[in-house]
Amino acid sequence: MKKLNFMSFALVAMVFLTGSLANAQTTNIVEAAAASEDHTTLVAAVKAADLVGVLTGEGPFTVFAPTNAAFDALPEGTVPTLLKPENKAALTGVLTYHVIAGKFNAKDVIGLINKNDGKATVATVAGAELTLSLKDGKVMVTDANGNSATVIAADLNQTNGVIHVIDTVLLPKM
Repeated sequence: MKKLNFMSFALVAMVFLTGSLANAQTTNIVEAAAASEDHTTLVAAVKAADLVGVLTGEGPFTVFAPTNAAFDALPEGTVPTLLKPENKAALTGVLTYHVIAGKFNAKDVIGLINKNDGKATVATVAGAELTLSLKDGKVMVTDANGNSATVIAADLNQTNGVIHVIDTVLLPKM
């Protein structure tokens, strides 16, 4: 069963690699996200939070990157409010909550989940924790509020880490 989970996960990654983040190993995390039509909100947020320098740095980083649709699903007005200069600290907290220091490919994530009896807790760059688990062969990432995101594309390797695309914005306790 473990091989089936990894194979399903790998298949999703292969399908996505034919898309806009396919610049594996030649671009950094920010450049790859900027090249994706599905991550324009994330890129705008990274710029507003002045995190471009950090996320173009050496790393390595593992980024759980929410799609535009994930940001659109937030309550109305949330994104414009977070993008205001006076909310830079809160925006930085939300964005760094999606980043783990180190490079963790799908195989590493699934191994960590399996090693920890189905749930693994990881520390984010923001200093908070995310919980990783498997559901129906898919990696789930759960935030401090109990909201879960599904990894919809994995192992998008970049020069300074790896991107896993998720379908929900994760929010730290505020």
